[in-house]
Amino acid sequence: MQWDTLIKGALVFDGTGEAPSERDVAIKDGRIAEVGRDLRDEEAAETVHANGRWVLPGLWDIHTHLDLEVELDPGLTEVVRHGTTSAVVANCSIGVPFGRQNEGGHDPVVSCFARVENIPKSVLRRVADNITWNNPKAYLDHFAEIPLGANIVPMIPHSMLRIEAMGLDRAISNKPTSEELDKMEQILEQAMEDGYSGFSTDSLPFHYLSNDPYRKTRIPANHSTYAEVKRLTNVARRHGRVWQATPDKDNPLKVMRTFALTSGRLFGRPLKLTAVAALDVVTNRFLAKLGVVLTRVLNSRLLDGRFRLQALAAPFRVYADGPITPLSEEIPALRELNEIDLDDKAGRIALLDDPEYRQRFRKMWYHDKKGFSLARIKRWLRIMDDSFSRDLQDMVMTDRPLPVWEGENLQMIYHRLLAWQVSGEGARNDAEARVFESFPNPVGDDCDFFLHLLRHFDMNLRWYVLAANDDEDRLARVLFDRQMLPGFNDSGAHLTNMAYYDGNLRGLQIAQRRSLRDVAYHVGRLTRAPAEFWGISSVGTLEPGKQADVILIDPDALRDYDSEAQTIFEYREAVGSEQMLNRSDGVVTDVWIAGVPAWRNSQATSHLGKTRMGRALTVS
Repeated sequence: MQWDTLIKGALVFDGTGEAPSERDVAIKDGRIAEVGRDLRDEEAAETVHANGRWVLPGLWDIHTHLDLEVELDPGLTEVVRHGTTSAVVANCSIGVPFGRQNEGGHDPVVSCFARVENIPKSVLRRVADNITWNNPKAYLDHFAEIPLGANIVPMIPHSMLRIEAMGLDRAISNKPTSEELDKMEQILEQAMEDGYSGFSTDSLPFHYLSNDPYRKTRIPANHSTYAEVKRLTNVARRHGRVWQATPDKDNPLKVMRTFALTSGRLFGRPLKLTAVAALDVVTNRFLAKLGVVLTRVLNSRLLDGRFRLQALAAPFRVYADGPITPLSEEIPALRELNEIDLDDKAGRIALLDDPEYRQRFRKMWYHDKKGFSLARIKRWLRIMDDSFSRDLQDMVMTDRPLPVWEGENLQMIYHRLLAWQVSGEGARNDAEARVFESFPNPVGDDCDFFLHLLRHFDMNLRWYVLAANDDEDRLARVLFDRQMLPGFNDSGAHLTNMAYYDGNLRGLQIAQRRSLRDVAYHVGRLTRAPAEFWGISSVGTLEPGKQADVILIDPDALRDYDSEAQTIFEYREAVGSEQMLNRSDGVVTDVWIAGVPAWRNSQATSHLGKTRMGRALTVS
């Protein structure tokens, strides 16, 4: 047969951003063979009649931590089901290309990831136990030895690079010697020659290690100097590779100086730089606008940069299990609770019972709510420094610990408790009455109320806040901006706190509500744009000769898809942990990766996770 697979009658969005048209797509030997009209199905081993559906190149997820999940579920089932066929890993300066790096009794894979990405240590130890390589080249070779589903686009992570050159103890306490800096540069240079697509750093001031004796110490990349970052990013600049960065949000001048490294005018050649993140933060409406302005300045003719902020295509709903949530790391008094291992309930209760800690907690809770101060003015103006407002009305309950609380905010429950303590009436059922009986009477203020909930229920108190992107129009203005990149999905991280595996579909759904032209534009931004930015020429469009990463979407199912209603929370056997997941089944009906069927008729094929489909995408 001339073709292995022929997809007929679909509306083709080819990844170029051009308007769609009804055409046929033929696949042969893992590549796109032909795109045209009225291709003969007699010449194909298999014909898929896709009338009424859309055919697209496989989608990219540009900000993930799937370098962990892929070791436990190499098919990347939860990625493929949403039409993602290429995932960038080793973001935020952490990853596993150097292997386990457990010299000196340390375990950096566990210590770096556990709190930064809110992943249970039991899961991380399973990943670490699977590691058999000890250098970046062997890591690339590793992907040819496993039944990989989606393609992996690996970068070199700065924290792990520092550990490789300096050892963990020195990497978090000392500047590198000239020899150590030379070694980092040499390792990075070799990785670029081996085809690595980029280099990631991290400067967020609330990314901490999780193992003793360093629970109060930031991850290694946080200890680097501007001179070190400049020298290492110049390696990426020379090779035309990507630098992924997270900024020091508390130091705007440092952020501007660091991000100015993208400038071709200042440094001779532009450096491709993508940074976290373009979010319309509820507690600070100024940040999204500032991000757009910063992008315009850096990419202007004056500076000649190649800067892209990463935009999330969904409301940024962040869940918490008791005190455990990514938002807590930003606030010192809450961070103290996060320092304690997830399974150490006794340790958290002991801290909550400590009078000195309760005093610190109370000071934190009210620091911008009472009196007259700059912090309170910022709260009034909604330009707060923290993403978590600490208002009970913003904290919405799930069905844990009480199903009757689901959908209520804590302010409503607090007011009901106050009334119950006066009259003995008003509890919604016997279970709530028993909970109310556990409170001291009188309960005290809202800070006392929240502290009691944390102590009484610990991690069984499950709630969320809508921290950003609460308005679709404002979200869309950032998401569809030509100088942004869609995809701050964090897939594979924050297992119980976030669920954005379907982030690409959410963005396409927003575009669909506008027009097919907007869909075509956004398809290009999820396919060709990231492929070109990361320098991967083999994927990204449906041009003949490209790797046949192809997906089919049912536009009616996409229009009706309700991501929030289809987000589940359950134990996942492959990972060995509870996890939040999205179920968009029926939206993406079929997926081929390198021409191999991974998803057919809205379910995984027998090949997924057993046959190697994807590969490590490198720059030649």
